Amino acid sequence: MSTEAKVATYYTRGQLEDKILQAVRKTAPDARRLTAKDFASVDEFHVGGLEATRELAAQMELRPGLHLLDIGSGIGGPARYFASEHGCKVTGVDLTEEFVGVAKSLTQAVKLDHLVEFRQTSALALPFQPKTFDGAYMIHVGMNLADKAGVCREVRRVLKPGGRFAIFDIVRAGDGKLRYPLPWALDEETSFVAPLKEYRDSLEGAGFQILQERSRRNFAIEFTEQAMAGIKHSGPPILGIQLLMGEKTPIMIGNVLAMFREGLLEPVELFASAI
Repeated sequence: MSTEAKVATYYTRGQLEDKILQAVRKTAPDARRLTAKDFASVDEFHVGGLEATRELAAQMELRPGLHLLDIGSGIGGPARYFASEHGCKVTGVDLTEEFVGVAKSLTQAVKLDHLVEFRQTSALALPFQPKTFDGAYMIHVGMNLADKAGVCREVRRVLKPGGRFAIFDIVRAGDGKLRYPLPWALDEETSFVAPLKEYRDSLEGAGFQILQERSRRNFAIEFTEQAMAGIKHSGPPILGIQLLMGEKTPIMIGNVLAMFREGLLEPVELFASAI
């Protein structure tokens, strides 16, 4: 089994759509008129959730009508956010068949399928013509990508000159052995956490100019501490990322938080422009 197939298998849950829809019926103010925000507590599957997506978007120079590429789109939270809040057209790609199916279904449920589409494919072989997209983004995906340089080359190929590529990933910031399980992997077989330099080198080697970098360590620690406290006090929320991560969710979150505090891992934003 290839590494990409193993990654796709890791994220496959089975009956995920039914579980999410059952939960949202209990939590949405009006389950008959669902909006993208109603799914935010489960479909913004990254440190900082919807708040982090908003922060990323604020630095991407977005405007209505831009066509964005979402690398590793998951079940579609950020894609629906960019469409509903910024009027962008978004095409998401992901390895996991179930994630793509759920992403399409939830997008139809909130009536955004005229702006957002999803495809099951590899980011190393994007099925798009050169200069198709105005911009691209990748949120907490690089930890599962062994060939970051190859992905950056593909993104550069399908971006128009001057197009922005925004990345929000967890990088290795210190020496030491990572503790598993983690949200993106149960062990080292599908985990490819890399230092920030590897991202810089991959972007620049692919034909990008790095415009800005920002550490989100303090924000991530505070956010994750609050999430852990909430789980400890009240248990996992009805509609939460445990639907994606499973019964090991508290252990996974605890491991990430500990390594953030130790300085072993660090969430970082990067913004680059296609030369």
